Amino acid sequence: MNLKPFALAVLVVVGSVPSVAAEATPANRPYRVVNTAQYLGDGGIDYVFADSDNRRLYVPRGDQVLVFNLDTLASAGALPKTRARGVAVDPKSHHGFASSSPVLMWNTRTLEQIKTIPIEGRPDGILFEPLTERIYVLSHSQPNATVIDSKTGSIVGTIDLGGAPEQAASDGQGHLYVAIEDKDNIAVVDVNTLKVTAHYELGGKGSGPAGLSLDVKNHVLFAFCREPAVAVVLSAETGRILATLPIGHGTDGGGFNPNTMEAFSSQGDGTLTFIKETSPTSFEVSQTVQTKSRAKTCTLDTLKNQIVLITTEPAPIAPGTVPPPVATNEQPGGGRGGPRGPSLLDILVVGR
Repeated sequence: MNLKPFALAVLVVVGSVPSVAAEATPANRPYRVVNTAQYLGDGGIDYVFADSDNRRLYVPRGDQVLVFNLDTLASAGALPKTRARGVAVDPKSHHGFASSSPVLMWNTRTLEQIKTIPIEGRPDGILFEPLTERIYVLSHSQPNATVIDSKTGSIVGTIDLGGAPEQAASDGQGHLYVAIEDKDNIAVVDVNTLKVTAHYELGGKGSGPAGLSLDVKNHVLFAFCREPAVAVVLSAETGRILATLPIGHGTDGGGFNPNTMEAFSSQGDGTLTFIKETSPTSFEVSQTVQTKSRAKTCTLDTLKNQIVLITTEPAPIAPGTVPPPVATNEQPGGGRGGPRGPSLLDILVVGR
């Protein structure tokens, strides 16, 4: 596939909010799209990742990982020949990893490639676990998780999670929580022993959990489900269901911002749902932001308290040319997707 992701680059900055909102304090302002950018290219997309420390944004697309400046959304390079679904970064060793086959490892400061790591399964989601300083590469086929030492790039072990994993979250205290999409539960992993210690069932409240976020301080999990479109809120200590709240349709990712005590879920119907945690046992949908169709994965810029989302849309058609097929290469279960042929990568930043 001959990708030309930077053949056309259009940076569009959204105008300021109305004067009434501008007079409010930052914490009280409603969320809105505060910045956008578009880049022409081709190939499907999946997860987006913000490296807040190094101010880089990673977007796997086609057979490369595109790199952008997190502050300006300008192009900052690319990692070629890497057909990945997601990216994770160890902020201490400054090593990055892509959920490709084989897994690519690179220096996040220079983007210099360090090595490739052959693994089994079909790499999909990926995250950094800070207590053990390891990378977890998730796969819908066994082994469901391959664990890699983030300093050396060596494989530490594999884990059978008992189902197909989607998003995961670590409490940094020895526990990893993984949304098991096809079993409607949350797997709890002991990161020291690499053993599954429990499965928290969603109790029929929601199925197809695709997004997962964690309030580490209060030990609260938010499982974002596809059917029905709800967030199931659970105790991370016991698995007890605390609440069920509506979200948009087609979720494929979410997060939690401890600075604002808000969970958030991005959806393919073009919405971003915010859930305010008013207490460890009280939750409410505080706002729904209109984004763009199929902007269903997101990442948190922890420095600016902003959420970044990505999607693709058909490229502009020159006069007199025949438009390409409108069908998409969307895959069941939240896989790589987008219009076939050349298309625009949309990057959206939501903040106050």
